[in-house]
Amino acid sequence: MKLKSLKLILAAAVLSFSTAPAFSAGSSVPLQDAQVNLDNKLSLARGAKFYANYCMGCHSLKFSRYNRVAADIGLEEEDIKSIIFTRNEDNEINKTGALMENTIPTKDAARWFGTAPPDLSLIARSRGGGDWIYSYMKSFYRDDSRPFGVNNTVFENVGMPHVLLELQGMQELEVHDDGKGHVTKTLKLVEPGKMSVAEYDQVARDLTNFLVYVAEPAQLHRTFYGVLTLLFLFVLFIFSYLLKKEFWKDIH
Repeated sequence: MKLKSLKLILAAAVLSFSTAPAFSAGSSVPLQDAQVNLDNKLSLARGAKFYANYCMGCHSLKFSRYNRVAADIGLEEEDIKSIIFTRNEDNEINKTGALMENTIPTKDAARWFGTAPPDLSLIARSRGGGDWIYSYMKSFYRDDSRPFGVNNTVFENVGMPHVLLELQGMQELEVHDDGKGHVTKTLKLVEPGKMSVAEYDQVARDLTNFLVYVAEPAQLHRTFYGVLTLLFLFVLFIFSYLLKKEFWKDIH
């Protein structure tokens, strides 16, 4: 009887996990599918450029170097040089072998934002993948009570401005209560940006793709090496089998 009850409990637990919508730590809203594709080198290259132009002013990627990123995602040397804005101690533009540091002094950032902006090298891993990042970039809305005039449904009371506002435009949060305790929150675009909804979605996917790559660059090559390993083991099995037959033929 106890064994049967235990089986029912385990089955219910498995079912609840398999049917639950995607949530992330710190988020109480369902996350959207980022459709991460690290084989899309053009998307990774666009994501790197968007990150350099819109994010790197505050958020560093201290575990990455420009030249390594360029080699991994197929950027030419001139392309990678065009997104280096940081300077060395001699006030010269950093070389392509430099770490991807941010351009804003930490003390100034802490004073302006209340805390120093975090390094985003591992954000994709800490948030369980790209869905959180993608959803976050699409979930800013107007909130005049916040210091920067915006809030975020994925990250409540976010302490940063909407840096992609000019691209996406401004959204407003609409709350619908059916009177039966069920509340639905939706975001409505009220002031369009420079891009269409589809174009901005692509920007969010490109940035997400890039940050997922940065969190674990080895992902780009893991499948290739895995296939090579399996082929090696297959060939080794054939030789081992032939050796075994040769060794035992006189005994039988």
